[in-house]
Amino acid sequence: MTRIVIIGGGPGGYEAALVAAQLGAKVTMIERDGPGGACVLTDCVPSKTLITTSVRKQALLDAPSLGVSFDGGHDGQVGAPRVDLPLVNKRVKELAQAQSGDIAARVQAEGVEIIKGLGRLVDPQVVKVGDRTIRADVVLVATGATPRILPGAEPDGERILTWRQLYDLDQLPEHLIVIGSGVTGAEFAGAYRSLGSHVTLVSSRDRMMPNEDADGAEVLEEVYRRRGMNVMGRSRASSVKRTADGVVVTLEDGRTAEGSHALMTVGMIPNTRGIGLEEAGVQLDDHGFIKVDKVSRTSAPGVYAAGDCTGVLMLASVAAMQGRIAVWHALGEAVQPLRLATVASNIFTDPEIAAVGVTQRAIEAGEIDAKVVKLPLATNARAKMQGFNDGFVKLFCRPNTQIVLGGVVVAPRASELILAVSVAVQQRLTVDQLAHTFAVYPSLSGSITEAARRLMQPEASLGF
Repeated sequence: MTRIVIIGGGPGGYEAALVAAQLGAKVTMIERDGPGGACVLTDCVPSKTLITTSVRKQALLDAPSLGVSFDGGHDGQVGAPRVDLPLVNKRVKELAQAQSGDIAARVQAEGVEIIKGLGRLVDPQVVKVGDRTIRADVVLVATGATPRILPGAEPDGERILTWRQLYDLDQLPEHLIVIGSGVTGAEFAGAYRSLGSHVTLVSSRDRMMPNEDADGAEVLEEVYRRRGMNVMGRSRASSVKRTADGVVVTLEDGRTAEGSHALMTVGMIPNTRGIGLEEAGVQLDDHGFIKVDKVSRTSAPGVYAAGDCTGVLMLASVAAMQGRIAVWHALGEAVQPLRLATVASNIFTDPEIAAVGVTQRAIEAGEIDAKVVKLPLATNARAKMQGFNDGFVKLFCRPNTQIVLGGVVVAPRASELILAVSVAVQQRLTVDQLAHTFAVYPSLSGSITEAARRLMQPEASLGF
């Protein structure tokens, strides 16, 4: 029986453990924090739970435009929805623990041994955890990553925070300054603005989320500004200092921003140091990420890696697929190498931004020849009914074969809507096939089939 040891119990680890156990391997999973890892306990699951609450709050704020008002205000004013932050954070933590418990029950039901602790490679086939030494035929490293800390902006857990420390606050920040306008910064900035905090988003680039679809980022920034957020572009923070009753953020150009709290969202560093990787022959890149190939192999024989510690794409879905591919390959099963072109991603802002396949940037740079159509969400009947005015559906296809190459959806629950485009990309469907698929009327998904129909038309009639 093949013995597999997995260091790390996040999506890359526990999904691999399930596959390995189902294929008959003897599996041990080592996790320091708990099944699900940081993804479930401190990062993805908690943040999306908080964002769900903020979206509900924003829906209440927008309800009067649909004819719904609230009684119970003072002096004849309409009562505003109130946020009980301790209750919100309690729910966030309980849900994370419940999800971790569900994962533990599932992997243990498959016969996986779970060891709480920090695993370390002694050599490519030996792992040490605490006083125990385990010999393995295959080792999978899935140790994740940790929030990056800027010198001069060290978190104190009270006023200067990483996102893992937010859920210990007992009051909503009066004025939250978010440093970093990537995906994580944009998500938390939008969430806390909808919950009721004044928010300043500090972006070092011309626009927020510079690595994402430009049209989508533009829509979101417009929504944020309309909701009262202060978005400071071209503003790189040089230091964050605590004051008597808040924080002061100093920018590289000498300007300052003052608030009650600062949230640091300036990237991640891999958890790869001090666990014996280099001593075991596992190569790391200049940033400390583990080098892997398309089937998750490292440079050390029998050692695989998956998830954020590889830096391939920091998405739970990618980590899980890397872990499964590693096990399939190690156990001699048929396997397809990881195809990043088919990975769907989502930014859990309000509205959400989901994307899959090729990018607008690659098309405009001449790297890929593609036809493009973009339909505003405001023309969709269901969007009008629900009061959604911001967003769009964008679809890309090859000019000659009409094969769908990718798309972007900016809409409420875009994370659900993007699946149709993902299936089209994965299965190499044409716009004709997508256009001839029935969509419910009225529905937001109807804009996807409508975009496909537009791409069937002569190029001169398309809205580029």
